[in-house]
Amino acid sequence: MPKMKAEQVNIKNKKARFNYEISDTFTAGMVLTGTEIKSIREGKANLTDSYCMVENGEIWVKGMHVSEYFYGSYNNHTVKRDRKLLLNRKEIAKLAKAAEEPGYTIVPMRIFINDRGFAKMVIGVGRGKKQYDKRQSIKEREDKRNIDRFMKR
Repeated sequence: MPKMKAEQVNIKNKKARFNYEISDTFTAGMVLTGTEIKSIREGKANLTDSYCMVENGEIWVKGMHVSEYFYGSYNNHTVKRDRKLLLNRKEIAKLAKAAEEPGYTIVPMRIFINDRGFAKMVIGVGRGKKQYDKRQSIKEREDKRNIDRFMKR
């Protein structure tokens, strides 16, 4: 299996910006086991259907799928376990306050490997979009695509 370089690991939650209006973003470290980080370095993670919660002054990401490491033995990790995120107390307090407001949630947006080799997650505070907001996003995306297509001619 070819390994991806650290700069190439960029796992995105494509539905995050479509389903939510993101108002604020934070970059958090992740507590991972050995086989989890190896799978993430190979790009085998999925953020679809994942969300974050604040429990007892700690922030957890739930529903994140990290595939089992191919070369892992019986010590392989559980695929959809809850993973702890590492943030400052002030940032966690800010996220907890924002998540308590009606209509707001904490959404995982992206996983990447920084220059030191640590896995980081970008999370955002988002408010769910209405159906007409989603239609507007689709229209803007199609308009931009059409403009780009005509400019290339």
